[in-house]
Amino acid sequence: MFDPSAYGPELARLLLPERLNALGRGSPHTEARASLERLSVEQLLAPHKVIDQQMGALCRAALWLYHDCLEESHRISQSAASATGCYWHALMHRREGDFWNSKYWFRQVGQHPVFERLANAGAEIAAGTARKPAIDFLTTQAHWDPSKFVDLCEACTTGRCDHELLCRRIQQREWQLLFDYCFQRAIGCAGH
Repeated sequence: MFDPSAYGPELARLLLPERLNALGRGSPHTEARASLERLSVEQLLAPHKVIDQQMGALCRAALWLYHDCLEESHRISQSAASATGCYWHALMHRREGDFWNSKYWFRQVGQHPVFERLANAGAEIAAGTARKPAIDFLTTQAHWDPSKFVDLCEACTTGRCDHELLCRRIQQREWQLLFDYCFQRAIGCAGH
């Protein structure tokens, strides 16, 4: 499970209490914004040494997104020319309700290393939900299909589907998996 204290004191402070973000834009957190503006990537990831600057920057993009500061997250993720940068970019557009653009960026991602763990997590989270055709793919898919999840999030935000809480829980787990992926690479633990 996700343990904010494992990332160091500054990150733990920014990750606690745990958030279950809205599927939409949310409301930016003023206190977190002040910290994120003030702290460098090196300070955020301390006491760990930053080995991969781009992954460190993407940790920062993730934190901006976590605290509903979509524009700041977007500035960082759109400048990262990597599959993981495209992934954060896609998440930001999904949160802002630009679903077509989110799916475009997910196509740029290709098959990301977190997809397998996310498919398992999505199936586990959905297993406790009453079966309905709109969410059946979560428990039957062999591989994570980000476009199907974007479509489900869109259906929930437009009132065509009543599984918003399920989507928010999967979105939270997706954020955690991708954040940990970036963090481990930022500090040189790519084998994690």
